[in-house]
Amino acid sequence: MIFPEMAVFQQKLVSMPVKDAAGAVYEELKQHNSSIAKLSESSVAVAVGSRRIDRIDQVVAGVVSFLKNLGARPFVVAAMGSHGGATAEGQKALLAGYGITEQAMGVPVAADMDTKVIGHTRAGLPLHVSKSAIAADHVVAVNRIKPHTKFCAEIESGLCKMLALGLGNAQGASACHRFALKNSFSFIESAAATLLQCLSVPLAVGLIEDGYCRLSQIRAVPGSSMIDTEKQMLRRAYSMLAKIPFKKIDVLVVDRIGKDISGIGMDSNVTGRHRDITGDFFIAPDPSRIFVRELSQASHGNANGIGLADVTTSRLVTQIDTEKTAVNATAAISPEKAAVPMHFQADKKCMETCIHTAGIENGEKAGIVRIRDTASLEFIEVSRPLESMADSGARLKRITPWSTWEFDASGNLFEFYPDV
Repeated sequence: MIFPEMAVFQQKLVSMPVKDAAGAVYEELKQHNSSIAKLSESSVAVAVGSRRIDRIDQVVAGVVSFLKNLGARPFVVAAMGSHGGATAEGQKALLAGYGITEQAMGVPVAADMDTKVIGHTRAGLPLHVSKSAIAADHVVAVNRIKPHTKFCAEIESGLCKMLALGLGNAQGASACHRFALKNSFSFIESAAATLLQCLSVPLAVGLIEDGYCRLSQIRAVPGSSMIDTEKQMLRRAYSMLAKIPFKKIDVLVVDRIGKDISGIGMDSNVTGRHRDITGDFFIAPDPSRIFVRELSQASHGNANGIGLADVTTSRLVTQIDTEKTAVNATAAISPEKAAVPMHFQADKKCMETCIHTAGIENGEKAGIVRIRDTASLEFIEVSRPLESMADSGARLKRITPWSTWEFDASGNLFEFYPDV
């Protein structure tokens, strides 16, 4: 098969980075000093999740330091649902991968899986909360606010979801996902509202990233206004979201997926594809076929989301921790996302299969986009047939000559991402 000529393009994305994360955390928290003075001499659970967030270690360290200066006794509690294989060791390992350890933070890190139901929503959903968090006098949630991968609502992924699902560990996350099958994910807002009445959450720290996945806003939010503020911040997060600037492509090549990149390995807001029992959607760039090459090291074998690919490599399949992946997919009520697709040893065979099964007779005319991962969209590799088909308003600049793909002796692609 003859492949189309490819070139690397640079996208100009929304750029509004925070320069001094630690300083921004201090300035934000200082504005609420009087309202959170009651935390003095109290134990405070600082809830932290499992996503790769820009400078999250600096943010959490800043929150912990501020609380200590108030005279509080902070500790970090894992708030990541069923991630990390739903074990304390696995969740601590995830946090350690982001620089959040007892030594680095100077406080204990709790990641027990035991929960207790502390309330119910009006619709009857039991709300599980980590016993470590319940044992604290107060809870301070720290999380990024962003569009969710499977639904659209006024509240999606962020502080409210961390309270409702993250702090509920595997039991709580499973209960919430089951409930969503018949009631939709709009329950997150009411669940958070109930939990705010059952738990003392005097403050939360909401984070937004720009198009380059750099911290763009750090905002300390009183628990009393958390829900309304998160809605505002989500609208801002949507305006900064980086995307693939084509309405329709034949093949999307994703060099790596992983839990550190997205809850489902590769963000559906970027790939344009989502499939599970809660509903399917196929939006721009609406790829006919998706080829995933690698599993990120930071995913620790969790390949949740690989089921959204059509083709993958045998080397990725050998990296899968089937138990971790199954635990996560089961808790999310999405066994589809753990399904292993057709796989081959070499990238070249994978690409040939994608093009052939997309119904393309002349490979030179295939519309192909290749990305490093769904959180890295500044540089994308694009086939020549797509050159004139970019969305209006897309700010693209070609930075390499057009050339036909070369494969190594094993039939695998070379790195394309520029070293900048």
